[in-house]
Amino acid sequence: MRRRDLFKAVAGLAMIPVMGVRALAAPFRRVRPGDAAWPKASDWEALRKQVGEALIRPEPLHGPYDNPFNIGDQAAGTQVSGWLNAWKPGISAYAVKARGGEDVAAAVDFARRHKLRLVVKGGAHSYQGTSNAPDSLLVWTRAMNRVQLIDGFTPEGCSDAPVPAVSVEAGAMWIDVYDAVTTKGGRYAQGGGCTTVGVAGHVQSGGFGSFSKRWGTAAGSVLEAEIVTADGTLRRVNKCRDPELFWGIKGGGGGSLGVVTRLILRTHDLPEFFGGAFATIRANSDEAYRRLITRFFDFYAEALYNPHWGEQARLRGDNRLEISMVCQGLTAEEAKAVWKPFLDWLAASPGDYGFDEDFWAGASVARAWWDAEARRKRGSTAMVSDDRPGASAAHVWWRGDQEQCSVFLYGYESLWLPGSLLDSARRPALVEALMAASRHKKVELHFNKGLGGGDVEMAALARDTATNPEAADAFALAIIADGGPSRFPGMPDARDEEKARQAAAAVDAATAILAPLAPAGGSYVSESNFFNKSWARSFWGSNYPRLLAAKRRYDPDGLFFVHHGVGSEDWSADGFTRDAT
Repeated sequence: MRRRDLFKAVAGLAMIPVMGVRALAAPFRRVRPGDAAWPKASDWEALRKQVGEALIRPEPLHGPYDNPFNIGDQAAGTQVSGWLNAWKPGISAYAVKARGGEDVAAAVDFARRHKLRLVVKGGAHSYQGTSNAPDSLLVWTRAMNRVQLIDGFTPEGCSDAPVPAVSVEAGAMWIDVYDAVTTKGGRYAQGGGCTTVGVAGHVQSGGFGSFSKRWGTAAGSVLEAEIVTADGTLRRVNKCRDPELFWGIKGGGGGSLGVVTRLILRTHDLPEFFGGAFATIRANSDEAYRRLITRFFDFYAEALYNPHWGEQARLRGDNRLEISMVCQGLTAEEAKAVWKPFLDWLAASPGDYGFDEDFWAGASVARAWWDAEARRKRGSTAMVSDDRPGASAAHVWWRGDQEQCSVFLYGYESLWLPGSLLDSARRPALVEALMAASRHKKVELHFNKGLGGGDVEMAALARDTATNPEAADAFALAIIADGGPSRFPGMPDARDEEKARQAAAAVDAATAILAPLAPAGGSYVSESNFFNKSWARSFWGSNYPRLLAAKRRYDPDGLFFVHHGVGSEDWSADGFTRDAT
């Protein structure tokens, strides 16, 4: 069935109530290969007639494992190779390598009718392993990667004035969008910092990026979406059509409410310059380090807590402060001038502070920020190219993200820190907690993943999403994590289980010190603790009851399941058995 026919079918049902809210049915178990109820060969053949060559049997993952594009281009690929005592990659029994909404609808309908465990994957960047599961049917959207600029877009059924936008299919990565919108189009779309992250999953998780202080979240930029719901229907949703479903997919978590097939995102005027500031500052004693942290947060509150500056500062246990920040809308001279008071303060105490590498601040033409060829011509080595034969010249990733590719996680935690901690009266407690936490494990402060201090209008759009409201007032997301070498097949076995357990314990110890600063701060669903017992409150806060109501309405039987996703409390940990209700 073609997309236009599917939409006609939906229009014909306009007067019929959408699947009503009801209590969950009696417990049941999804089927696995070998079970009597597993689809027969004739059933799979019938699905093949619907989707053609899109129905495949996934093969085991193969390297190179240091190339995120190679991992993402395989049905069995996961960008993380597992998590200690949590999950390991599992290959689906079958996959539908969807080419459009029709293929997705056919796969969803097949899974529902045959009681299969369904998995949805685009970019495969789920730290919690939600985009893979053994004995499942995988809906794989990687081949759906078209990106098209739109001069003026008004959501269907709405009367809003047209705005510039971009149409993005679910399998596209952010580098595909940046190449089309910024490098070629001269505009900006709010997306992820990591170029290989899938657009659909990122949007459904909230969607913070390097410049979120200025342009908010990717979820806040969504104008309209196409999504296949549990009944196999392809729906076009926006604030005027299925508004609760539309709201839910904006930050409600991927794989819980349906399969997003296409997104329409607002685009923005591109500033002339993007830039940043980078340094690793060494303090020669614990006391000097405490003074350094104190001065840095005084400086951050005075000069950096605004829409211009984002990205990270990292506090290390060896008394080093790493600065890796980006800026927008400032010239090179303006960016350097911002940092002069801080540098002067450091220079006044040469016996206490030094640099591992020279401090750098500057800016360049924003349109070339993701242009790999332009960077090469400038001599930049900040990006790594996909060097496989036939790979797109635009497919590059940041060298700084390399360590995340195929990593095996030991422990991971995130915590939004409220902007009130930057008040002068509360800053000393913040400094002491960060100092103490860094003695256990490095603490990364992602300033761009909290919208406090940023653009007020963009923060308001982010508030109209399912993301935990605490994010809109946070000055940063604190991330404490550790991991080790890849555990994908064929990799050298460098396991040290005791070291891994110690690292996980250190993550917990550091988190325990910071957590009292923000008892209601919450956690970012995309970058969070697999073992978080308060996940619903942490990920979505006061928004969770509304999300759960949307889940009950559009997926009353729980076809869509992910670990710590909306409605997952009704299911066993593997998503195969629904609890009695």
